[in-house]
Amino acid sequence: MTKLVETLSRALREQPQGALCVAYSGGPDSTALLHALAQLPEAHARGLRALHVDHRLHPDSHAWAEHCRQLAQEWGVACLVLRVDVDHARGYGLEAAARDARYRAFAASLQKGERLLLAHHRDDQAETVLLKLLRGAGPEGLGGMRQTRRLGDGVLWRPLIDTPRDVLRRYVEQHQLPTIDDPSNNDARLSRNFLRHDILPRLGQHWPQAVDSIVHSASLHRAASEALAHQWRAEQARLLDTANGSLEASGWLALSPALRHPLLDDWLHSRGLPAPTTAQREQIERQCVARDGQLPCIRWPGAEVHVWKGRLWALPPQPVIDPQWQAIWQGEPLALPDGGSLMLDPPARLATPLIVRLRRGGEHLRPAGDPHTRELRDLFQQSGMPPWRRSACPLFFAEGELVGVGDRWFSAQGMALLGEARPRWQPAW
Repeated sequence: MTKLVETLSRALREQPQGALCVAYSGGPDSTALLHALAQLPEAHARGLRALHVDHRLHPDSHAWAEHCRQLAQEWGVACLVLRVDVDHARGYGLEAAARDARYRAFAASLQKGERLLLAHHRDDQAETVLLKLLRGAGPEGLGGMRQTRRLGDGVLWRPLIDTPRDVLRRYVEQHQLPTIDDPSNNDARLSRNFLRHDILPRLGQHWPQAVDSIVHSASLHRAASEALAHQWRAEQARLLDTANGSLEASGWLALSPALRHPLLDDWLHSRGLPAPTTAQREQIERQCVARDGQLPCIRWPGAEVHVWKGRLWALPPQPVIDPQWQAIWQGEPLALPDGGSLMLDPPARLATPLIVRLRRGGEHLRPAGDPHTRELRDLFQQSGMPPWRRSACPLFFAEGELVGVGDRWFSAQGMALLGEARPRWQPAW
């Protein structure tokens, strides 16, 4: 039994729970991981399978997917190919956008309790720590990649995080395993490749133990991060409104940076959103003391944070909505342009179709039972509807007159047209 197979056999004994799924790119590292696991009966007994993500960014990507599927089949492992769309139009770099698409696909594909095994190794860890250092990270970032963390309904697991790259490469050579050579891995314009091919070899020439020292430093930062986590998690429980997911802005701002920063990052990550840069974080801190009437919004690729009513609200980037959008509606389920939905409860078919459109300004309504006609703007403000929802709120018109707003207000005419049913509006966020 080779060193790599022994390492994985021992790791499986230490992590006895959960089915096994390998993230199989076809490169040397994931090839070594999958092939070595395929030699272990205990891995097959745990339902060993593989996932390959086709990013469709290279002309040969389809051939690479077929290569992985066939090799896995030869080793007695089922391999599912996931094809994704990489969207970097919102400000992501291509590398980050591809990673985001890949992990979203992994998360959606994992079964409950299943472990997704990644082939990240000791040298990858050193690269990650250096990248985090150059981006100004704190103890959590400088702690490097965690060996395990939650992902979708399963667990991401890096069983080789303490194993040097050379062990995997020697395994590939020893077993003469065919691998994919993705030319993007040699593109020095990508930060990780620049560190891997140019910087770390130079460091190793002067400090032969550079990788060991970096990884050791990461373990110290990880320990410090875990100690701090006990404190900021207690603060998070105090500041978080579990009903709406918002954070108390003043309480968060009053924390020391050592607690404030990881708390914010964890809050964002728990909502599937990326953490901000240092500059964006400082902007959030400045806006926490915004005067009444101001509605600050801090945006970065993949996320936006609103400061409203003394609280922080985190959302994915809101789509651009055509203010002229409208639809004829008779009660059937209706997809709204922001990604939300509209339906009747109980389900029914309206005798008189309504026009559904969005706010354009100047709308007013006399709610049933109210002696006064109200400006829609005032109704929104008095009700406490978040500002980011107002532009996507469905408005109902009959013969050019506003007769209903979302699932909150209806004129007497609107009530008569709806009968016993009422609209159920599900906002995207």
